[in-house]
Amino acid sequence: MAKTILHKANTRGHADHGWLNSYHTFSFANYYNPERIHFGALRVLNDDTVAGGKGFGKHPHDNMEIISIPLEGDLEHTDSMGNKTVIRNGDIQAMSAGTGVAHSEYNANADKEVKFLQIWLFPDRKNIQPVYSQVTLQAADRKNKLQQIVSPRSNGSDGVTVQQSAWFSLGDLEQGKQLSYNIKRKENGIYVFVLKGEVTIEGQKLDTRDGFGIWETDTISITAGTHAEILLMDVPMDI
Repeated sequence: MAKTILHKANTRGHADHGWLNSYHTFSFANYYNPERIHFGALRVLNDDTVAGGKGFGKHPHDNMEIISIPLEGDLEHTDSMGNKTVIRNGDIQAMSAGTGVAHSEYNANADKEVKFLQIWLFPDRKNIQPVYSQVTLQAADRKNKLQQIVSPRSNGSDGVTVQQSAWFSLGDLEQGKQLSYNIKRKENGIYVFVLKGEVTIEGQKLDTRDGFGIWETDTISITAGTHAEILLMDVPMDI
């Protein structure tokens, strides 16, 4: 029998710093909920809006996989590995912090917001040399199907790579579209985050910004109740 957990959008942690409006699915910074520390290897799922010209100054990370998915606007990234890039909707960025890396993230525009998801995964090995990867994907490749955007290192698949047995996919589904997804490995579970619209996963109705975890199953069914956009995260539960 599959196990499930539901996180409705309005139950997330929230911090409004003026320049930053952030919703936390899992415990982060000043938001602490002992029942929401992580979902398997998925440690952080932050839904961030940054005001024009503002951002996160240079700060360190180590032994964490950090994935950024821009939703709107332009996010400027600079790090101690020498990378300086601007990522936009359609781009996916991953950084394996390993032994340690410092980075900054700023809204590249003064006159409009930038919205992005910041996601952290626990890695499956520690103290590696830091790694950066970035790809630009075509939105058409997720129309009424799931487009892989993150995969494990040395996997040779589409998307950015992480130091974990994790696969992420995006889907842009028309109303009424039905899909099934086979979980990649028996030790993994699925966490679905609804970016937009209404979907039903294994009988559970979900709305915009709801999160739903399911594990101890092989396959999940997905039905779009409206036009919907979803992020599906296939992550190890056995950390």
